[in-house]
Amino acid sequence: MNVKRIVIFASGGGSNAEKIMQHFASTSTVEVVKVVCNNPKAGVISKAQALEMPVAVISNSDAANANLLGELCIGADLIVLAGYLRKIPIDFIAKFNDKIINLHPSLLPNYGGKGMYGEHVHKAVLQNKEPETGITIHYVNENFDEGRIIAQFRTKLSDTETLSSVQSKIQFLEHSYFPFVIETVLKSK
Repeated sequence: MNVKRIVIFASGGGSNAEKIMQHFASTSTVEVVKVVCNNPKAGVISKAQALEMPVAVISNSDAANANLLGELCIGADLIVLAGYLRKIPIDFIAKFNDKIINLHPSLLPNYGGKGMYGEHVHKAVLQNKEPETGITIHYVNENFDEGRIIAQFRTKLSDTETLSSVQSKIQFLEHSYFPFVIETVLKSK
């Protein structure tokens, strides 16, 4: 049986990375093999270690080194960006063409691009009084948040939403759908 191998890139708390690792821990067809993190203080490190997952902590200058990233991802069938806040080098994208996916906390193309991550996105959504928001899972290309869309999931917003309530709704969508979309993408590989 051919086991598909995933490398997760993350920079922050790691709740999505943790859900992905837990989701695939009981399967025999998919294996998360490593977490790559560019932030030595990120919560994802302890979450990965608690699940006995190898972690490669890299510097921000290392994060721009396509050759080093390629070495960290040898044998990967899919690279999953789960709250990874560094731009992916073009040479690395070319080496792993259609094998890098990202989760973005908005309905792209709205609220995407440089600087649009986490609460920055949610604040903009609230400021513009959007009737809905959601998540987008997409392939990574050379531009922030402009790769081919794989899936989107939506949630309605009321007039009484707060930053906290929007964050909770988005996190629910992320945890509910991201692992299953990853599974679907891997089946097509």
